[in-house]
Amino acid sequence: MSFRSVFIAVTVSFALILGAFLLNRARPRVETEQPTADFVRASGKCAECHARLQYSVVHEYEMSAHAKHSVNCLDCHQPAKGQQSEDHHGFVISKHLTAGNCRSCHEGIYQEFLRSRHAAPSWAAVYGEKGLTPEQVSFSEQFQPGGTRRPPHPFVIAEGGAAMKSGCEQCHSVGKPNEDGTIGNCTACHSRHTSSVALARLPSTCAQCHMGPDHSQIEIFDESKHGVMFAAQEHLLKLDADPRTLTTRDMFVPTCATCHMSGINGLKVTHDPSDRLSWYLANAVSEKRPNYLRAQANMKQVCAQCHTPALVDRVYAQAEEIVAGTNAKVLAAKAIVDRLHKDGIVAGPPFSNPIDFTYFDLWHYDGRTSKHGAFMGGADFVQWHGNYGLLQKTVQLQHDAAEMRRTHGAH
Repeated sequence: MSFRSVFIAVTVSFALILGAFLLNRARPRVETEQPTADFVRASGKCAECHARLQYSVVHEYEMSAHAKHSVNCLDCHQPAKGQQSEDHHGFVISKHLTAGNCRSCHEGIYQEFLRSRHAAPSWAAVYGEKGLTPEQVSFSEQFQPGGTRRPPHPFVIAEGGAAMKSGCEQCHSVGKPNEDGTIGNCTACHSRHTSSVALARLPSTCAQCHMGPDHSQIEIFDESKHGVMFAAQEHLLKLDADPRTLTTRDMFVPTCATCHMSGINGLKVTHDPSDRLSWYLANAVSEKRPNYLRAQANMKQVCAQCHTPALVDRVYAQAEEIVAGTNAKVLAAKAIVDRLHKDGIVAGPPFSNPIDFTYFDLWHYDGRTSKHGAFMGGADFVQWHGNYGLLQKTVQLQHDAAEMRRTHGAH
């Protein structure tokens, strides 16, 4: 065969292939992206009933990344290791979904979560180590020392089980131990059927739990420059951008997830929100975390995506001065209460005397708020919701202690 004939044959073949490609590209996606038979059977049969009974479930799934990647209903609802199963209209599904179902595809993310304070320490903050296995406690203590090996909070008995179940547990169940041996449930942040990255990036999602006088992060964020800019420019942000390629073009205003978890501009993504935290700010007297230097360097690296190193260092230096000052004020207040106990003037279990509540409010509300406000740019929370309360309650403690001593001496 001559070169001319070969050339014509190759050219014609290429033209036919290109033409077919262009024609196929012009076809509707519903024709070119046909799902597999298994996908149709599983998702179609599920949707057939649930579209009539709980349409929102089907609609949310249709919008999800799972649907776009042909992850069908059974892929998530099939029983994972250690889970109870049940027959459901011809399908065998898990009775209760947990992180065990998500980890089948997201094992690395689950392992990062297990090392965080969102996992076992969150549950133990209410119920102590009770309900956790010794292995779960030992594992968590390696990464969050003192966070899990602890007794139940005094409020569990003082306020009662109903208050805990409908109150504290609704947030702290993010680290609840499951019957299958796993911890927590990913849907607390990502929702059940949208499995949304955008939802997890919204400050309001974190605010389900991180709000109020004891951990007022959302109120502080809303007051800060970051919060003001987010409120004004949320519609310009790409909240659903792929975490692996996220840049400041997508998120030029940070949310909670941007600073604590994201891999913005090529940084490492983490599902341990405490990985970049250098202090135990939630404690009555804050101490540096074991990974203080590494954590601070990692968070400063995130800050540096938008701010100059000089500004970042100044904010950190000022915030650490607030931590030191707050620690000193809390210790002074604690000394007043400790002396009353030592001298036998105050007795009984925790929270059985009015002065117990004054001291608790001082560190648990005012002290925490002062410290969080300093690191998050909330000036009003450093002052009026923080240091002012520290001062006011210290004076109250001094007055109450003097009165109690006077009354005790009269007897």
